[in-house]
Amino acid sequence: MSDSPRHRIFAMLDVDGDGAITHDEYLARVDRVAAAVGRDAGHPVVAASRAAHEAVFEDMDANGDGRVTFEEYRSWVGREAFERSCRPALGSLFDLADTDADGHLDRAAFIRLRTAAGNADTDAGAAFDALDTDHDGLIDRDTYLTGIRDFVTTGSSPMAAAYGTAPAPGIRS
Repeated sequence: MSDSPRHRIFAMLDVDGDGAITHDEYLARVDRVAAAVGRDAGHPVVAASRAAHEAVFEDMDANGDGRVTFEEYRSWVGREAFERSCRPALGSLFDLADTDADGHLDRAAFIRLRTAAGNADTDAGAAFDALDTDHDGLIDRDTYLTGIRDFVTTGSSPMAAAYGTAPAPGIRS
């Protein structure tokens, strides 16, 4: 598999573009999504999401220096890491956005989630369209997580076409 999906995700997580994902950058995703959907920082779903993201960051930061380089990310990312720590963390972001707790996001909620998490809204809209294969205007939690897992681990997913696979500027294979 090409590193292009990994580059894209790494660049999204490295908010300041300095070549490393810091603890604060990574945990800020939870705060941005919570704010975007109107969840108070003290809400139990927000606390659960922060805990899940803490676990992911600890898992990714192989040398424990509080910064995850692309090489650390590349060595870490894969199906096992996804199932072990990403699935709970990404599922917790879905749960934050699923304010009525029905297990589904409509287009507006999905785009709010993905843009708050770091995607461009045009990419988020295209990803929604790609994942909404039955055209009912809803994405369920499992479809969302499977789409991301497949994009991260194999580069092939309905989201791959939506997000493209070109490396982000400034990141080399």
